Amino acid sequence: MLSKEEHSRYNRHIILPEVGLEGQEKLKLSKVLVVGAGGLGCPVLIYLAAAGVGTIGIVDFDSVDESNLHRQILFGTGDIGKPKAEAAKIKLQEQNPHVEVEVHNTRLTSKNAIEIIDKYDIIVDGSDNFPTRYLVNDACVILKKPFVFGSIFKFEAQISTFNYEGGPTYRCLYPDPPGAGEVPNCAEIGVIGVLPGIVGSIQANEAIKMIIGIGNPLSGKLLLYDSLSNSFNQLSISPVKENFNITELIDYELFCGEVTGKTELKEMSVEELKAKLDNNEDIQIIDVREPFEYDICNLGGELIPLGEITANIDRISTVKTVVVYCHHGMRSQKAIEQLLENSCRADLFNLNGGINEWAKKIDSKMQTY
Repeated sequence: MLSKEEHSRYNRHIILPEVGLEGQEKLKLSKVLVVGAGGLGCPVLIYLAAAGVGTIGIVDFDSVDESNLHRQILFGTGDIGKPKAEAAKIKLQEQNPHVEVEVHNTRLTSKNAIEIIDKYDIIVDGSDNFPTRYLVNDACVILKKPFVFGSIFKFEAQISTFNYEGGPTYRCLYPDPPGAGEVPNCAEIGVIGVLPGIVGSIQANEAIKMIIGIGNPLSGKLLLYDSLSNSFNQLSISPVKENFNITELIDYELFCGEVTGKTELKEMSVEELKAKLDNNEDIQIIDVREPFEYDICNLGGELIPLGEITANIDRISTVKTVVVYCHHGMRSQKAIEQLLENSCRADLFNLNGGINEWAKKIDSKMQTY
């Protein structure tokens, strides 16, 4: 039952014939898990809390970074450095004290996904990487839970609802993941700040429709949005029977090619690199970002963009320790893999966390992006 305060708060919902008191009570009894409190997760969380979803779970192990603030609208300058899930909980409970917010300040993995997801009715995926998307999909198939998918790329987006009442799964749309490094995330390629807000609002709307039982969820449909032309298009997705036969979770980083299972790349922490530089060790530093990124901030060394790395193998020293870096460490990993595939014999190290980690732990005055 709704309290007097809740009747007043949700009045504009309740007077909608399609929602009514019964629909609002369904929202209060529902449990929704949001995977990721980032660009997509923030608007999803805001609107689910505002709508009166009774229990909202948040899975996120990251902390707030200044570069998040142009799109992750739950956070402000004072939240920098705080765990996202904890900071989000405080903001949501200030927004609506009638909802319960459960924090899972951890990385979603094959070991904990079933236990976490099983507690909720609907899953909203706001992750930004393929291993997590396949993990969420497979766990939802095993547990027979619907999940709302959203992804963004620069100015474009995709939204769908999977595993809903016999509808297709994420694997029906993408049977196989792209190769590692083929699709950069927003930390590497950028994203217009308002796009996650548009997409996250649609994702929240999908969850609310399913809870109340109104409208037509995007099951069997992929909604495409282009923010530059402000255009929407829809594609049909057909269920593939074999994609419903999943019985166990796997190593999704290996499945998505983010680890090869053959050659383990050597990594160096920013603290280790700082010590080597302080000791004046003779090392080679390679920056594989783009020239405009190098101009914003850099660690010195040589600029060889990822797309040019194999053509410049002769510039890689075979007698020095070679440290390769980018913004977060993904492009540099791909660069090292390409060098090794082309028989480069250098002593190669990937800088763990890239220049972003350097700015956090070594040089707090560095202006990153």
